[in-house]
Amino acid sequence: MGDPHGAAGGRHGRAVEALRRSYAAVPAGEPVRLAKRTSNLFRPRAATAVPGLDVSGLTGVLGVDPVARTADVQGMCTYEDLVAVTLPHGLMPMVVPQLRTITLGGAVTGLGIESTSFRNGLPHESVVQMDVLTGAGDLLTTDPDGPHADLFAAFPNSLGSLGYATRLRIELQPVHRYVALRNVRFTDLDALVDAIGEVTATRAWWGRPVDAMDGVVFAPDEAYLVLGTFTDDPGGAGGTGPARGAGLARNAGLARNAGPAGGGRGPTSDYTGREIYYRSLPRRTADLLTTHDYLWRWDTDWFWCSRAFGAQHPVVRRLWPARWRRSDVYHRLVRWEHRYGVAARVDRWRGRPARERVVQDVEIPLDGTAAFLRWFAREVGMSPVWLCPLRLREPAGPGSARVWPLYPLGPGETYVNVGFWGSVPIAGGAADGDVNRAVERAVARTGGHKSLYSDAYYDRAEFDRLYGGATYRAVKDRYDPEHRLTGLYEKAVARQ
Repeated sequence: MGDPHGAAGGRHGRAVEALRRSYAAVPAGEPVRLAKRTSNLFRPRAATAVPGLDVSGLTGVLGVDPVARTADVQGMCTYEDLVAVTLPHGLMPMVVPQLRTITLGGAVTGLGIESTSFRNGLPHESVVQMDVLTGAGDLLTTDPDGPHADLFAAFPNSLGSLGYATRLRIELQPVHRYVALRNVRFTDLDALVDAIGEVTATRAWWGRPVDAMDGVVFAPDEAYLVLGTFTDDPGGAGGTGPARGAGLARNAGLARNAGPAGGGRGPTSDYTGREIYYRSLPRRTADLLTTHDYLWRWDTDWFWCSRAFGAQHPVVRRLWPARWRRSDVYHRLVRWEHRYGVAARVDRWRGRPARERVVQDVEIPLDGTAAFLRWFAREVGMSPVWLCPLRLREPAGPGSARVWPLYPLGPGETYVNVGFWGSVPIAGGAADGDVNRAVERAVARTGGHKSLYSDAYYDRAEFDRLYGGATYRAVKDRYDPEHRLTGLYEKAVARQ
């Protein structure tokens, strides 16, 4: 497994040295950034002529131990490449973020989430050891109990402001060939929240185990929980169970059109071609995907954001090459628009109002989720929105969750990640950023938290209160005493 004396270990050592040389070459006072082709961030940043850090050799899997169920992975390895190595062993990471080009290091330092988070927490919670290049230029091996445990604990949500992970050892979980899905419809948000609480507590729904859970809200009276069960049985896609509560709008068994979507792939559905995954939820009470396709079910259309580029129009979809139906392609188009503003200029020419970008993921305590969703539908009006329940991981049973100071979720508490990605017209008399500020206030009223990959508007005092400011400063001063790396607040809010 990643033998330091083997070929992989030798390549890794050379790649780390290249990174350290490029770091040493950055002039004092200049911003330090990674040289990478892809990004899943939505924070604008100032341009710089200083070359980025050389991470070109840190993109692979060093080794997999199928007995210990661990993998040694380089920090810039994408989950797409990581999963391609682990799935042949019948294993996958404990949490696989939904977009292919998210890197393991990025998911740990910037947070990640997916449908196994209600039982496995966030990606950084399955890291058992990391090598980190610090702001002081030191390469340190960190773990939960060693001499650098403070850096290990503060690394999640530090956004590269404390250092860069070059190698991570992570836990893996066993998986089966397929994921059988039940798409359970709710017409009442309180009933939806009750169901999330029940599945989280029992890890089952109507007698069938639930290994993965997320959902989509199209409107306050139309929402779906998608409950996944890993299976080796290609006939494993069953019904939703009997109607239950005021919110469940389906009866027992399968709807007439609930069979697999087809596409010439036997019993499993294919959402990489003309079929669009999120549109299947209202049509189908049950579904079956290969585990590989389940992990990337959201990537083909970047959830539903591909519609902004016309990629969901039947004619455009036939002409759009399948290899370009990927989240990283859409993200590059968004960055191109941010740089040149073509669509904004066309809107002005047509007399349309300017638009505010509202791209956020927020964690809401379960008991405040229904009220937040109603507020969001009324005051923001974007749809659909994504739901992904989560709890801090408790590997040794109740009460064993580790607290992560820069993103302090409550141990033993269930949250629901609400994701919404798009734009809204700027109303007369309003300013760009007003809606995002209103979202921040609404999240604060619930006692929730907001991820920092996109726009943030907190003042310094509020930011420090929410994101472990005192702990952050102590760790920053210890491992980056000259503050060579851009600070967390400056990255997330001041946008440097």
